[in-house]
Amino acid sequence: MDNANIENLPLEITPSQTDVVRVVQITDSHIFADPDGSLLGVKTRESFEAVCLRVGKEEWRPDVLLATGDLAQDASPDSYQYIANTFKQMNIPSFWLAGNHDNPETMAMYLSNDCVFSAKHILLGDWQIILLDSSVVGKVYGKLDESQLKFLKDTLSRHSDKHTLVSLHHQPLEVGSRWLDNLGLKNDREFVEIISQHSHVKCVLWGHIHQAYEKQQDGINWIATPASCVQFKPESEDFSADDSSPGYRYLNLHADGRVESVVHRIDNIEFTVDYSIKGY
Repeated sequence: MDNANIENLPLEITPSQTDVVRVVQITDSHIFADPDGSLLGVKTRESFEAVCLRVGKEEWRPDVLLATGDLAQDASPDSYQYIANTFKQMNIPSFWLAGNHDNPETMAMYLSNDCVFSAKHILLGDWQIILLDSSVVGKVYGKLDESQLKFLKDTLSRHSDKHTLVSLHHQPLEVGSRWLDNLGLKNDREFVEIISQHSHVKCVLWGHIHQAYEKQQDGINWIATPASCVQFKPESEDFSADDSSPGYRYLNLHADGRVESVVHRIDNIEFTVDYSIKGY
């Protein structure tokens, strides 16, 4: 059995409570092999560690952690090993998917230990989580290939009794920033059409846009989460960094299908952004 088939097998986790599944999403950490590596002037290991420390102080321990792409900036083994070690120290079952800056093959080799898993299908009480790879080699935009679409359709059909959260890296909806919307999911209509055929999908969760976004439509919560490093300015025509703090998202997935979530920002530490840089 190849690695893709192994990853697609369900991994079952028993939530700490029967009436709610608690999820933390960390995204777009852009870690470098160089410990002093920075993105737009922000040292990404420092901001990532500040986010992880704050997650560890949550009143209710998360049942799972989702790391939703662009985990490394340089796709290096050292970057992924550092991330894996950090997640292991947090002692939360952690799952990952690839972004446009990542290398899925290198991730599979180094993002694995007692607490970090490569599984892309998670069963948790009344819920399931499906993790998709929207990365395209050498491109910033995203696309779900035929194998990913088949995995999505098959898994949704096979577990129609489970409320479902689907996660990917690239945004499947326009978010109001022209430059970012040109770099989203290219086959978004095909993805949304599949989702719309399954009423048990309650949440679609992504990263990539380095900002918070929430929309409720057709019974689905469409949600994006701030980066754990530098942010992008919402509703900008061209590339523009924002002065918002690094953050993450905490979600409560209720047994009746309701989704509650809140963004936490790391506002007790000063992170200086270099606005003169016009790309990343």
